[in-house]
Amino acid sequence: MRESKTMVVKNFFCLLCLVGSVSSKAQPLKNNMDSTDAKQLPEVVVTAEKKLAPLQTTSAAITAISAAQINAYRLWNSKDITGIVPNLYAGNSGDGRNVNAIRGITTTSYDPAITTYIDGVNQFSLDTYIPQLQDIERIEILRGPQGTLYGRNAMGGVINIITKQPTNITNGFAEINLGSYNQQRYNAAIRTPLIKNKLFLGAAVLYNKRNGFYTNEFTGNSFDKQSAISGNYFLKYLPKEKWTITLNVKHQNNTNNGAFPLVNGVQDALSNPFKLNQNAVGEMNDGTLNASLSFQYAGPKINVSNQFAWQQNKRIYKTPIDADFSPLDAITISNNYDGQWNKVKVLSHELNISSVANKSSKLEWTAGTYFFHQINPTKQATNFGKDAGFIGMPDINFSSINTSNGINTGFALFGQINYKLNSKLSLIAGLRSDYENRKLTVKGEYQKLGQPALTTMPDTSATQSFTALSPKLGLNYQLNTASNLYAVFNRGFRTGGFTQLSLDPSQPPLYAYNPEYSSGLELGVKNTFFNKHLQLNANIFYTVVKNAQVPTLVLPAAITVIKNTGQMISTGAELELIAKPARGWHIEYNAGYTHAEYQSLKMAANGAVENFDGKKQIFTPNITSMLAVQYSYLANAARNIQLMARCEWLYLGTRYFDLANTIRQQPTNTLNTRVGITMPKLEIFFWGRNISNQKYIEYAYDFGGVHLANPANFGFGVKTIF
Repeated sequence: MRESKTMVVKNFFCLLCLVGSVSSKAQPLKNNMDSTDAKQLPEVVVTAEKKLAPLQTTSAAITAISAAQINAYRLWNSKDITGIVPNLYAGNSGDGRNVNAIRGITTTSYDPAITTYIDGVNQFSLDTYIPQLQDIERIEILRGPQGTLYGRNAMGGVINIITKQPTNITNGFAEINLGSYNQQRYNAAIRTPLIKNKLFLGAAVLYNKRNGFYTNEFTGNSFDKQSAISGNYFLKYLPKEKWTITLNVKHQNNTNNGAFPLVNGVQDALSNPFKLNQNAVGEMNDGTLNASLSFQYAGPKINVSNQFAWQQNKRIYKTPIDADFSPLDAITISNNYDGQWNKVKVLSHELNISSVANKSSKLEWTAGTYFFHQINPTKQATNFGKDAGFIGMPDINFSSINTSNGINTGFALFGQINYKLNSKLSLIAGLRSDYENRKLTVKGEYQKLGQPALTTMPDTSATQSFTALSPKLGLNYQLNTASNLYAVFNRGFRTGGFTQLSLDPSQPPLYAYNPEYSSGLELGVKNTFFNKHLQLNANIFYTVVKNAQVPTLVLPAAITVIKNTGQMISTGAELELIAKPARGWHIEYNAGYTHAEYQSLKMAANGAVENFDGKKQIFTPNITSMLAVQYSYLANAARNIQLMARCEWLYLGTRYFDLANTIRQQPTNTLNTRVGITMPKLEIFFWGRNISNQKYIEYAYDFGGVHLANPANFGFGVKTIF
């Protein structure tokens, strides 16, 4: 087995060399490829290095998904990019919070391992980010550690989402989508100048709802029925030449009647899909507000971006959530407390200064600072009902109430240079220094039903400081105007923290765990050839994760305890291909291979030590593969009316959901399709997702709670553009 894996890597490295040599000798393809009827692939510009630069000359593995591709893929939520991006997996347990993994680096706590930026603002934790995709200009996914420019929690990569902003031209759209499970999605946006060349307004609003995919056999009703409204608003002001001031406000308010639709056990979940039996139907209300104010200067020699941001989220269970996943009145969880409880707030500031690209200059540079202050007051009760005795509890009709108040403050300095050693070879070097101080106060209470609460643990606090250095070093070699080779070393980290208070006496509160580090080496080649009708990018990578933060979910309070233990190595390869082989045809193929394995992992449990050496990382398919084929037919040239048909095949290899590798999902194949007609001001499309109705695990907890991926879903959409 190890020999075959070695051969895979060797063969892929040979492919890198072959692709580089072919691209340097490539001639324009004859027949349809060089026909003027076939559109060329557009040049893509990204902000991966905190400044605008062409995708094909940026020394990193980056997938850029344009607005047109977002529309074609029918991407509504950030987790929909699973499989589309090589070696990326995203899923959630039904609560709307996506857990992202790239190359075996996976989120296992509320501090993500893959950081998400939306319009330049770091979505600080799983609490405060908005996963709905609305009026998007492009999505950039950087794979591999990105600690130098992006700092904390960019261990495995970055998801950078950029929304459309207003200009001097008034434009917008209105769209309606209707689908199975009473899916309704209403989306509209307008971007317009209020004062030409001076003041601009942009507004986008989205409302969506659907019935639940699950049926609760206890009540006979739909479970996980959802509705949400979100918005994105811009006010942009140009006080004078070269200066831009932008105020941006985003919000999302989500209601979920039946959060956490989990079934205990893989066999039960798959043999009786989308059925559960719970006496408590938890209604979750989730409100998020993100606001930012940025000042930008675009000068002849330097660009400056100065951004202040505010994020907050209040997430409550209006009615208790079933924690025993059965019809018993045994365990529920509630957190519906007044005041500032369960309201996360984050203030951040980022200053970024970069040089302006100049062909005559050998040196390009970026430097900046980052500051944040987070307040996280949490109060949650684990309620034991009249049937608690059936699960071994010596007491019934009481609640264990845990409160915690976290205050975290951090500061960072970073910088990166790109220096041309000669006309073809460039040096990349960077360094970031992060400092973070964390304070956590915990309190425990016992409350008998109908009686005052009694303190079991008085307020107890702990404080800890963490530091991290994130270097970057690389070389980029330009084979020709259309091809680049690069080799880059990056480091990333995920911040440390404290253990919360739980009911398990073996897991003491305020136990500090340290930062987790990833060090990655990547070799890649980027090519655009055949007269810009074919783009082929490929890379191989080797990543070492040290001081791994390994989570344990403590039930029934649903508290995650994290400890540093072990080391993991992740190796693999990636391939991205985009082609326009003939008029009307568009083909995309992306593939990734990841072998992420713990070299050392030993955990204490039930008075013994469990050895997980050699176990595979969770939430990590060993293979991702996506093929999209689209054909457009010009039915009426005078009116620019086109007929379009598209099919997508996604393959995800074996993945595991617990460290013991006992909860396993075998490889899956899913098919999506989209067929319709486009006109300059109107689009009408029929779409299908998972049209073969594959039933498979999207997310599972190590105790056995399983959440399935969405079933087959069909619908149609109408979009008018102005």
